[in-house]
Amino acid sequence: MGYISLILLILLGIVLMILDFLVIPGGVVAIIGVLCMIGGVVTAFVQFGTTVGFLTLVLTAILTFGFFWLMMRTKTWRKLQLNTQIDSKMNEVDTNKLTEGMEGVAVSRLAPTGTGLFGDTEAEVVSLQGFIDENSPIVIHKIEGSKIIVENSHQN
Repeated sequence: MGYISLILLILLGIVLMILDFLVIPGGVVAIIGVLCMIGGVVTAFVQFGTTVGFLTLVLTAILTFGFFWLMMRTKTWRKLQLNTQIDSKMNEVDTNKLTEGMEGVAVSRLAPTGTGLFGDTEAEVVSLQGFIDENSPIVIHKIEGSKIIVENSHQN
């Protein structure tokens, strides 16, 4: 293995780490990238001696930190990060309008969570039995704070 293949192995490792952070999350690609870089450094030690090995180790560390520092400085992360804030809350409905035993209809499929309509009040509900199909009649079994537990009214 010559110098060029050693350099390509280390650069491949850096590229794989960057791909893991930007495109393919999960860590597997980053682990493969780190293993490529370690393999390149170990190969430098074995084939070219300690001087070239330590030089390769230092240059690999500088390149890796340099690339990530450059990505942070060029605001790459800000272009890719999600900037929307979720300020809504589950069941912002007045649960005083809803009572246990009240009948309604499943607006969406409850799998087991979905939306139910009780009179003119639409709320997020949780099915007691599991799945309930859309447009099925439901009844409120229990209200625990903002959590509304329902069951299929045909199974009462």
